[in-house]
Amino acid sequence: MQSAWKLFMAAGVVLLGVGVVLRWGGGRFAWFGHLPGDIHVGNVYIPLATGAVVSVVLTLVLNLIARLFGR
Repeated sequence: MQSAWKLFMAAGVVLLGVGVVLRWGGGRFAWFGHLPGDIHVGNVYIPLATGAVVSVVLTLVLNLIARLFGR
């Protein structure tokens, strides 16, 4: 149980870091969330392509981490 809180703390720190980079990245990540394939009609925004890219990247990163730690 002790390792679970460490995992949650690490995940929180990583998410905070990603948020800071995306927020104050100086416009370098302005394309993120506005990829071809994202639907934006009026006030409705559905990030289909962005969600797919995030899913693929997270899958690759998590599989790499799992292989490095032998799980």
